[in-house]
This record gives sequence, C-alpha cells and structure tokens, in this order.
Amino acid sequence: MVANTVNTTPMNTSITMTTNNHHHNIVTEQLTAAGRAIEHDSFSIIDREVTAHSYTPEQWPIVRRMIHANADFDFNGLTAFHPNAVTAGLTAIVSRSTRVVADVEMICVGLSAPRLAHFGMTTHQFISDADVIETAKAENTTRAVQAMRKAHRLGLLDGAIVGIGNAPTALIELVRLIKEENARPALVVGMPVGFVSAAESKDLMMWENTDAHSVPWVVIRGRKGGSTLVVAAIHALLGLAEAQVATQHGQ
Repeated sequence: MVANTVNTTPMNTSITMTTNNHHHNIVTEQLTAAGRAIEHDSFSIIDREVTAHSYTPEQWPIVRRMIHANADFDFNGLTAFHPNAVTAGLTAIVSRSTRVVADVEMICVGLSAPRLAHFGMTTHQFISDADVIETAKAENTTRAVQAMRKAHRLGLLDGAIVGIGNAPTALIELVRLIKEENARPALVVGMPVGFVSAAESKDLMMWENTDAHSVPWVVIRGRKGGSTLVVAAIHALLGLAEAQVATQHGQ
C-alpha cells in the first residue's frame, strides 16, 4: 500500500489524542441513544472489515468516518495526510475562534451547527455572491476561484480550516494564494470530486506543501471526493478535539 503521510518530521506538540473518542464525547455524539448505538456499531463494522491500514491512531478515526459517510472502503488508502494535519486541525479547533471557509454552501449546511458552536467556530462561503459571479464572468474564471480570492481579501483564510469538496479550481487557486500571496490556512481539507483537474488539484496541494513548515492538508488522491467527505473529516476532527479537551480536564 502506498504511504499515506508525507515523510517529514512532525512539529512538537503537547496535544494528546484519543482514538476511541466516541465513548467519551457528548457534544459531538448523536443526540439519541439509538443513534449513538448505530453509529458506534457502524464504526465497529468498519474496523472489523478493514483488515489492514497504514494510518496512525490519530488519522484513522478521520478515515473511518469518511468510509462511514459513503460506505466506500477505497478511502482506506486514497486518503493522504500531511504529517502535521491532525495536530494543526485540533490546535485550530480548540482555540475556539476558528473559521471554516468552504468552496460551496453544501459544506456549511452539512456541518453540525451545535458542534461548531461548542468550539466557537463559524462558516463562510462566497460561491453565490453577486460580486463573485460578476468578476468570474468578467475575468473568464470560475466562481470558485473568485470565492477563494474574496475569502483571502477579507482575511478569512489565515488560521482557517479550508474545506474544498466540489471545485478543483478552488483548490488550485488556494495553492496559488498560499504560494504567491502568503495565505496561511491552519488546515486544508482538499477533497474536490470530478473528472477535470480534480486529481491534479490534490496532487498540486501535496507537491507544493511537503515540508514540516508548509500548510498542512488532508486530501483524497484521484477523482473521488465530495462535500460529504469534507464534512465527515471535519466532524471527525471535532470529535477528536472534544475527546482531547476532556482528557486534559481529567473527565
């Protein structure tokens, strides 16, 4: 199996993470006992049917939730992590002031409002803004490109978790903003789906951000992806964050 993490040295961190977080969480759990039981049983089935994987204990809960979201075991192997990705995501979340900037509204709607509110997080997307549409037409670009540029102009990318599940051009533009305009998201969850530039955009994100000091990312190699996968990955990070905070407080 191909390696799932770029070979660099992770940053030093004091964060302690628990992989069995769903047994300790309240806010990031299903609201009913029946719902919790179904979700936990699903995770157990996935663990049982995945005979082997090369992910770390911190990465696997994210991949498992992505598999759970689509019943697609190909994400065991297709999902790749920058070595600092999980740490960076958790650090951003527990700061209790982090933004999620998305390429499409679907991600913002799919994320659990109570879970985000627990960590003081807000969501932002600009794909349907009139100025974004007008500029995209005038410059013969995509709305997704202009939406990323608007987020950067507004100062929303720096320190944010950026989720891209639909538009490869959004991820390509984000890589450019990182490289040429010093945009510095805390974490990029780059999972655009499709047949035109989807695989290439994710490769570009990985190639341009390979060292320990670059912007961390989680991507799905190849054509597969989608907004539901971005939502699943961020929900998994929220669950890990809640478990980490509980551990630190001795709960």
